[in-house]
Amino acid sequence: MNRALAERRLVVVDLGGTWARVVTSPPRRVFRGRTPGPAGLPALLERLWRRWKIDRASVAALGVASRGVWTVGERRALARRLRHLAARVVVISDVEAAYLAALGDTPGVLLLAGTGSIALGRDGSARFRRAGGLGPLVGDDGSAFGIGRAWLRAAGIPPARVRRVVTAPDAVARVAAQAPAVLRRARRGDRTARAVVREAQAALADLVVRAAPPRPRGAALAVSWAGGLLDDDRLRAGVWREVRRRGLVIRPTPPAAAAATPAAWGALLGRAARPSPAPSRGSSARARRRAAR
Repeated sequence: MNRALAERRLVVVDLGGTWARVVTSPPRRVFRGRTPGPAGLPALLERLWRRWKIDRASVAALGVASRGVWTVGERRALARRLRHLAARVVVISDVEAAYLAALGDTPGVLLLAGTGSIALGRDGSARFRRAGGLGPLVGDDGSAFGIGRAWLRAAGIPPARVRRVVTAPDAVARVAAQAPAVLRRARRGDRTARAVVREAQAALADLVVRAAPPRPRGAALAVSWAGGLLDDDRLRAGVWREVRRRGLVIRPTPPAAAAATPAAWGALLGRAARPSPAPSRGSSARARRRAAR
C-alpha cells in the first residue's frame, strides 16, 4: 500500500444476499447488519460516516464487494453513487473479492456459498470462469437458500407456515435462514435433512467442477471457500468428497483472508482508480486481467 493511502482510512464493504459488513482501518470500526442491497448502500454508508465521525477527505479508498454486480455498467453505476463518500471507489463482485482474499494470484477455484452460491475459477494466465451465481429464480443450488427451499418442500411443514415464509418481503433471506436448522437435524440423523444436505453438497461440487480451469492430468487444484454456509466443516468435507468422486484432484486451501478486511484490499485499492470490468469467459485477456485487479 502506498504512503498516501496508509495515512488515511481504508473502508471495505462485503454486501451479500443477507448480510452487509463494513470495516474501516485505521482505526478499526466494524458494522454488520442486514443487507440494504446495492440500492440502499449509499444511505447505509452515509449513516455510518456520521456515526463514526468521518468524511470524504479522510477516506483514501472505499472498496465494495457486492452480490449482483457483474457488468461494467453495474459496477460504474454503483461507484458513481458512492463517490461522494471517498477519494477513490472500487466496486467488484463479491465472489471476485473473496477469490482475491482467499487465493490471491494462485490459479484455482473459489467456492462461495451463503444465501446464494457461485464458483469462480482462475487459470495461470489470470483468465476467470464462473459457474452459478444466477440468483434464486434459476440458480443458487446448494446454497443456504437452496437448502431452505428443499427443506420447505420435503419436510411436511404445514402449508400455512410455509406461506408465511415465502410471501414475506424478505422471503429469500427467510428461506435461507432455514439452513442452519437443517444442518443440525442432519447431524442428528434426520433422514430428510440428510438427503437435503447431500443434494446441496452434490450441487456445490458441480459448481467447482464447472469452474475448474484446465490443468495437467493428475495435477492438484487449489480450492478455497467463502460464505457462511461453508463455515460448517462437515458440509464442506462432504463437498470435497463429491468433487473427488467426479474425478477432480483438489487441494483444499483455507482462505488467506476474508473479503471484508482492509488487509485483503490494500494492494487492490492502492492501484485501482475505477471499477474493474466483470470477468467474462469471452472477454480479451487484457480485460480479464483488469477484472482480476
